Amino acid sequence: MRVKTILNRIEKHAGFVYTKASWVESGGGEGVIEVSVRARANGQAICSGCRRRAPGYDLLGERRFAYVPLWGIAVFLVYTMRRVQCRRCGVRVEQVPWASGKRQLTWSYLWFLARWARRLSWSEVGRIFGTSWTTVFRAVQGAVEWGRAHASFAAIEAIGVDEVQWRRGHKYLTVVYEISAQCRRLLWVGEHREEATLRAFFEWLGPVRAAAIRYVCSDMWQPYLTVIHEQIPRAIHVLDRFHIVQKMNKAIDEVRAQEARTLKQSGGEPVLTHTRWCLLKRPENLTAKQANRLQELLRYNLRTVRAYLLKEDFQFLWYYASAGWAGRFLDAWCRRAMRSRIEPMKKIARSLRVHRRLILNWFRARELIALGAVEGFNNKLKLTTRKSYGFRVFRVIQVALYHALGNLPEPEGTHRFC
Repeated sequence: MRVKTILNRIEKHAGFVYTKASWVESGGGEGVIEVSVRARANGQAICSGCRRRAPGYDLLGERRFAYVPLWGIAVFLVYTMRRVQCRRCGVRVEQVPWASGKRQLTWSYLWFLARWARRLSWSEVGRIFGTSWTTVFRAVQGAVEWGRAHASFAAIEAIGVDEVQWRRGHKYLTVVYEISAQCRRLLWVGEHREEATLRAFFEWLGPVRAAAIRYVCSDMWQPYLTVIHEQIPRAIHVLDRFHIVQKMNKAIDEVRAQEARTLKQSGGEPVLTHTRWCLLKRPENLTAKQANRLQELLRYNLRTVRAYLLKEDFQFLWYYASAGWAGRFLDAWCRRAMRSRIEPMKKIARSLRVHRRLILNWFRARELIALGAVEGFNNKLKLTTRKSYGFRVFRVIQVALYHALGNLPEPEGTHRFC
């Protein structure tokens, strides 16, 4: 079977024919396959502006379009572009069906690279298929642009808002996920974690689609709380359980570190040495050695032990079935924490009292939306950035995250190469 026959089976375009396939020696000593393409006789060109047929009147130079490699050999489609005279757009270069704009990648090769780039790092994809990192990025960028243009963002009922550090030096991203029961995906990525950043998301979403949101999940970051209350006041706002527990663990670690320093300075027994993870991990996740170490530690009357017991007691909050009884438990726990005379725990209690209503909304929404999806997406986000060894430009990380987490549609084709 000849190359022309294969292309006519999997890459046939109306109005164009493949004339010949030839072996051409490249400058590096490696050969490539060039397939010549020409327009059919009396066939009109397509205007690249309005996508309508227009008469061609001039020929431009040959252009090479990279195609999917064949047996590891680079393949190029070679076509002489036509200039068209369009009634609506004026003089334009024609639009060919196998590529878009001035891209030198065919759609087939673009989706081929983009699919592999979802599995491997972009550098690895470039090494395997003998192309550059820039080419892989352009392929992923083209796939993201097409997917975002053809994705449906209607009927969004639940969103999750969070910030993620993506570079050193307090470089944050604001990420918004859709966490509805029927759809979970990354909706939007913005640079920084300010009020203006989240407002930009609602401007992109539009007032009509924003009004349809019934649930929103976020952490206690005040700029997010302010914008959410301002933009979607009727939505049920839920504070993420993970961030509450995270703040609790941070308070425990602060108490332990302070008391460990105090014991060391006073010459006391170093009972808090190597106990950090014994206190921070859930009891069921402790190793046998850590469990024994924790049992020994609980025999001491230390501020760290009292703080740990408060933290473990707080976990019973999540087992309540109704928001009313959970609210009573939360009030009682905050009173105990305020009487503990442990400042980090008192700070947590004051914060919980301020956000009491948002915390109890967790019980009203837990059966209706995927509240744990935000942290699951954040873990995948960190994996994407780690696989890239750190992006330095926001536009690049934005494209990578939409590609990996956006659940974007792909065009239907006659053949799927991978």
